[in-house]
Amino acid sequence: MHNDFDLIAVGAGPAGLSVGIYGGRFGISTLVIGETLGGLAAEAVLVENYPGVESCRGMTLVEKMRDQCDSVGAEILLGERVDSISVDSRPFRVNTAEAEYRAGALVLATGCRHRELGVPGEKEFYGRGVSYCAVCDGMFFKGRRVVVIGGGNSAAMEALYLKEIAGKVFMVHRRKSLRADRIMKRRVENSRVELLWQRRVKKIVGEDRVEGVVLEDVETGEVEDLDVDGVFISVGETPSTGYAVKGGIETDDTGFVKVDRDQQTNVPGVYAAGDVTGGVRQIGVAVGEGITAATNAYLQVSGGYYGERKATYVGETYEF
Repeated sequence: MHNDFDLIAVGAGPAGLSVGIYGGRFGISTLVIGETLGGLAAEAVLVENYPGVESCRGMTLVEKMRDQCDSVGAEILLGERVDSISVDSRPFRVNTAEAEYRAGALVLATGCRHRELGVPGEKEFYGRGVSYCAVCDGMFFKGRRVVVIGGGNSAAMEALYLKEIAGKVFMVHRRKSLRADRIMKRRVENSRVELLWQRRVKKIVGEDRVEGVVLEDVETGEVEDLDVDGVFISVGETPSTGYAVKGGIETDDTGFVKVDRDQQTNVPGVYAAGDVTGGVRQIGVAVGEGITAATNAYLQVSGGYYGERKATYVGETYEF
């Protein structure tokens, strides 16, 4: 693989793959770099709210996006972790443990990572009963007792998926009702999932593996033990912006990358798209932001829709 491109997308989730599809269709050399394919979208048990797709698994959808990238000539590099970016001058530089890649425009589509509860036992039992992905680990708990922590759509989907595998599924939420949308609420409430309202996890306990959780009533402070073999945590996400911030990209007070209506960051030619920008974190939004970012990146490196001033990498500079 060569190292110089017109456009690089960092992240291979729906936003990054959309950048690949549109960069390829525009005819500019495009690279999509990601540690894994699909990001959190690939973990989705079921995608039912993406326009035009009645129902499919998250991985199925992102695999179709990857195939589209291939069909238009965008290159995809998986399994490499980006260590740093340099955006103080063009060409922008993206550094991994293996190589340095250069481009005239850059799209940050690094998404989010699972938010942790921050309770005793969470880190100690990770991979030994604590999980953040039911699709990834659910089959290890066939016929066993599990608890899902959270109350949004993702937590609801995790619980509904696990009820077909586990012997007993509990769902713990701090409030009196789920934050999930109406359809997901109804499905959970009409299922065999046992809902434990107004409780929070104080700690996860066990010897070599998870054996239970200690719950606290948020109103009375009463503490109770719940015997389970698995704990699935689904309490939101935190933006993956570490090296972007170090590279000089501005974020808001909550850590999400700040962008304008063109998806451009504070650095001209550097864009951001998808969950890493905050807002409504949905696959459809990530795709739209990726398309917007790719289109404006194309206009920057090509000088317009007809490419009158196409930028070319020459030596150590990017000439327009």
